[in-house]
Amino acid sequence: MTNTSSTHGKWVRRKRNMVPYLLMAPGVIAVLVAVGYPMVKQFIMSFQKFGLAQQFGKPAPWVGLDNYKSILTDPYFWQVFGRSLAFCFVTAGLTMILSVLLAVVLLRAGGFGRGFLNNSLIIVWGMPLLASLTVWQWLIDPNYGPVNYVLTKLGAHADGYNWLSGSPWTFFTVASLVIIWASIPLATISIYAAMAQVPSEVIEAAGMDSATNAQITRYVLLPSAGTIVALMTVLEVIWDLRVFTQIYVLQQSGGVTTETNLLGTYVFQMGIAQGNYGVASALATVILLLTLLLSSGYIRMLFRQGDAA
Repeated sequence: MTNTSSTHGKWVRRKRNMVPYLLMAPGVIAVLVAVGYPMVKQFIMSFQKFGLAQQFGKPAPWVGLDNYKSILTDPYFWQVFGRSLAFCFVTAGLTMILSVLLAVVLLRAGGFGRGFLNNSLIIVWGMPLLASLTVWQWLIDPNYGPVNYVLTKLGAHADGYNWLSGSPWTFFTVASLVIIWASIPLATISIYAAMAQVPSEVIEAAGMDSATNAQITRYVLLPSAGTIVALMTVLEVIWDLRVFTQIYVLQQSGGVTTETNLLGTYVFQMGIAQGNYGVASALATVILLLTLLLSSGYIRMLFRQGDAA
């Protein structure tokens, strides 16, 4: 009787332990089908000569590492790579600086001010990307945009200046502003939520010790949100490195691609525009490896955060 009861208890415990895996199974299967298959297909195509003929059923010949060699020996790829890294780190850095400042403002603001700023951030976050890009293109329109109008009134002679085709510097300035504007809400609210966990007694004690607002922010609030700031920074770098929609739409408006390509638009140009899917797959694999390298740091931070908790 005792053995039977023990066996039944083990079976029940085993069944309970299986429940989480059974609940996760549909999601895991969906991810494997939706993400795993295209990723494997991309990896296989990166070793093939896959062009328009293969789209109509012609067998794809294997070329080994030729696609990777053509990428890594192409000077233009390294220009795009360096440009993408520079754009990514500048944009992500400015996003995080402004997000921290806005989080502090949210924490210090009164009820009405905090509510207004919070609602504004949510509206920005919820605004469709293409709709926001349309607004930005109107703002910098060469002939009718308010930006050129105001600058001309201030004596800058900006009337008729095209920000998207006049110079790569102005193009990337606009692109960076668009991405920062859309990225700030999530980062700000996340950092604010972490800072808000600091007990008011700690802040009051720091104030009684003659600490200024800047010192309280630096030595009390920022350390408390340090993990969240680090995690959001890594995520921003990953997102900005893979940016596509904003750059592509602005390129279509400005008519300049060669000097403004980033990795995302370069892959699109090689694959969809030129029909060289083999080289585009190799390029996408290189970007994937770079993203995984950055994501590994993000995952390590998550594990450290879990251990600390």
